[in-house]
Amino acid sequence: MPEQALYNKWRPMRFEDVIGQEHITRTLQGALRKGRIRHAYLFSGPRGTGKTTTARLLAKAVNCQHKDPARRPCNACPHCLAVNEGRFLDLIEIDAASHTGVDDVRELREKIAFSPGEGQYKIYIIDEVHRFSAAAFDALLKTLEEPPEHAIFVLATTEIEKVPETILSRCLPFEFRRVPLAVLTDHLARIAKAEGFRIDREALELIARQGAGSVRDSISLLDQTVADPGEHITLAMAEQALGAAGRRAVSALVDALLAGDIPGGLEIIHAAVDGGADPRQFARQVVDHLRNVLLTQTAGEAIIDDTSEARQTYARQAAQISRAGLLRIIRLFNEATQDRSSDWQPQLPLEMALLESLTAPETPVVVQQIVQAPVATGPQSAPTPPVLEEPEPEATPPGTPPAIGILAIREKWLELQRAAFRHNRNLPPLLDHVRVREVEGNTLVMVAQNAIFKEKLEAPDRRRALLTALKQVFEMPLQFRVEVESEGERAANPNTQERIASDELVAFSVHQLGGAISDIKTEPIEEEEPDDE
Repeated sequence: MPEQALYNKWRPMRFEDVIGQEHITRTLQGALRKGRIRHAYLFSGPRGTGKTTTARLLAKAVNCQHKDPARRPCNACPHCLAVNEGRFLDLIEIDAASHTGVDDVRELREKIAFSPGEGQYKIYIIDEVHRFSAAAFDALLKTLEEPPEHAIFVLATTEIEKVPETILSRCLPFEFRRVPLAVLTDHLARIAKAEGFRIDREALELIARQGAGSVRDSISLLDQTVADPGEHITLAMAEQALGAAGRRAVSALVDALLAGDIPGGLEIIHAAVDGGADPRQFARQVVDHLRNVLLTQTAGEAIIDDTSEARQTYARQAAQISRAGLLRIIRLFNEATQDRSSDWQPQLPLEMALLESLTAPETPVVVQQIVQAPVATGPQSAPTPPVLEEPEPEATPPGTPPAIGILAIREKWLELQRAAFRHNRNLPPLLDHVRVREVEGNTLVMVAQNAIFKEKLEAPDRRRALLTALKQVFEMPLQFRVEVESEGERAANPNTQERIASDELVAFSVHQLGGAISDIKTEPIEEEEPDDE
């Protein structure tokens, strides 16, 4: 028979065994002692924090036959033993992910009227209840409003925002929290000692960090790390087993970022990946490290739950970078953790995050003043958001590497037009007649189809609005310069201007009203077939 997984073996059997959720277990135990049992509970919170386990403990406690309510569940009476062994008929667990339809809930409503077969209460645990359809929620609502006296519902979810308010209002809610690092590490140490594992405290801390506050995930990672129970597990062995890079490598990469050392940063990334580190996991560790730097910079090192040596490192690095620069680097590496498009070159997102962090200029801190726009009168006028009045960003010297790639600009061009519309309604049509030819440092070199579009884009009000929109969309101060399309460039589409000029209405709309040509379609003229007569 296969050996039982550690997370099942160490599933809590009493309320006292549940760690990190004392605010919930204490309340439930008090209610049990006083006999104040509700008909519906809602357990919400991150996965692996004890929602389903606590629901089962509640099911045991309300049906426990021990005379002293304070000692329920006793894990000795027939009912408790039946729940522990998974054969208690009055405990029904439903996975909402696979029972999402209204018919499933109707079937539940038909069966709920029957009295319990063994215990005093029938307990229905509905896991991931947010996966129910709208019709299923409506069907469940009727049961929650008028439940039988012998029925108790426990709804569990990781996404409480998807549960309708009508359901929430009929349940007693309990919010489960992620377990603190120190508490989780101590719990893993107790399990390791009981199992006879020899594992260093640093390795247990790494496992707890990788578990991200989830008890189940952390115990599973411990099980994964200990391949041979008789082997002594060190931090280096745990890092190799979990595909995690060493803390020194992560700290060294952050030092390279702060020093602007691109070759050194790339070398650290390649060494970590070649050593067996998972690139996405490495990116998560970098984000976690940078987050601690940000917290240290914002609230002081005392807020960080880590060793004194690590806190000194965070404080040293926090003093070497501005808040804006740190936020930008965190965003870039956080994007690298979610990038699944480069599986054939897994370290590419890390390399791109490093390069973009060191080539893009930091956003300067500018005190913004809002210019009060005159209030428009008239039935058809619509309010336009004020444009932030601040100094234009200085253009970088010639030869400076591009602050942003053209591909990134093209991908967000529609977003830029939407942002520009909020500040100047005439900008989006004009932007349809320009394209970005290249990027010189922080300056976008735009090419307009003719001098009229160039003149309109460079009008002071439109220029301010476009600079504001560029900064909002790309999160950095960008300049732009407009040039008229050359003859050679126009040759790629020679008929556009002629077609505009040949139609008086179109020419007036484009040149006088700032209209835009979104597309030109040529429909073939169908010749009429001659009559047979």
